[in-house]
Amino acid sequence: MKKLEVGDKVRFLNSIGGGIVKGFQNKHIVIVEDEHNFDVPVLISECVVIEPSDSKKLSQATDLISEKQAADKSKKEDKPESNIDTHTQITETPEGEKITTCIAFLPTDVKSLSQTKFECFFINDSNYYLFINYMSRENNSWVSRYNGIVEPNMQIFIEEFDKSTLNEIEQVCVQIMAFKHNKPYRFKNPVSVEFRIDTVKFYKLHTFIENDYFDDNALIYYITRNDIPERELLISQADIQKAIQEKSTPQRRPRVQAISKKEKDPVLEIDLHIEQLLDSTAGMSNADILEYQMNKFNEVMQDNIKRKGFKIVFIHGKGDGVLKSAITKELKNKYKKVYIQDASFQEYGFGATMVTIK
Repeated sequence: MKKLEVGDKVRFLNSIGGGIVKGFQNKHIVIVEDEHNFDVPVLISECVVIEPSDSKKLSQATDLISEKQAADKSKKEDKPESNIDTHTQITETPEGEKITTCIAFLPTDVKSLSQTKFECFFINDSNYYLFINYMSRENNSWVSRYNGIVEPNMQIFIEEFDKSTLNEIEQVCVQIMAFKHNKPYRFKNPVSVEFRIDTVKFYKLHTFIENDYFDDNALIYYITRNDIPERELLISQADIQKAIQEKSTPQRRPRVQAISKKEKDPVLEIDLHIEQLLDSTAGMSNADILEYQMNKFNEVMQDNIKRKGFKIVFIHGKGDGVLKSAITKELKNKYKKVYIQDASFQEYGFGATMVTIK
């Protein structure tokens, strides 16, 4: 017979009832707390153990473990999963701070262009992770063909299709949101670009050309270049019908005089990025590079300083502002008869200065 211990659950042998052992009055009598919470003295010989105290403790411990496991599972389920590989080493480049993206189409068998299938890729040419949503238009709605995260400086396979699918991708849209993982970064505006795929090009070999991203020739559609989204006007069938109706309807001639616009003066663009000026900068210090860029700047200014009204855009990039500061200082000190302003943000971002000769 098991020796009674505090915490054992017992029932009485020769009477109705039982309870939990609370203590011992002496070596013959045990104190049992009954179901009504009364302490009852009972002979030890009249008690039968139905649940040992260690079983209760084990049960309680098991319950606590089960509750903890359930809570941990709930937390894990509540936490969104990330498909970012945190072990991947990201190599960043200065030019990668501006986002360039594109969609590329490649024939699987370029020698049989009339029957071949095509592969579609998305290229992320930047230092940023990109969440993308690639869609095609279906009547007045959009269908998502791919969405997910693309790592920096990576290209991903989106889909394979044959020419029976071409009509489905005639109008597409790509939405992009940029971020970096576990590090500070410059904010980039979300991008949504719609463009029309010229399906006729899939039948012409010469439209698949040499490119920076594949060894094989490809048909490339840019979405962004150096942070600037590509924009293409998409004209719907309804717009075309409306234009035809308006053209066929006789219009009353307005009593206005046509205006002849003066043709815009041509603008000379000079890219002062050192990689555009030299094939290699091996052995050159930062000071040497800046001196070379400024010599090029002064050469262009001297060649055009007598052309009144002439405009020159010097593309210097945003960077740390050293080249821009040097150009501004040189203009103020050496070239008094010029107007200075930032060039078009839409075309050049913050990385160019326009000079107009007075």
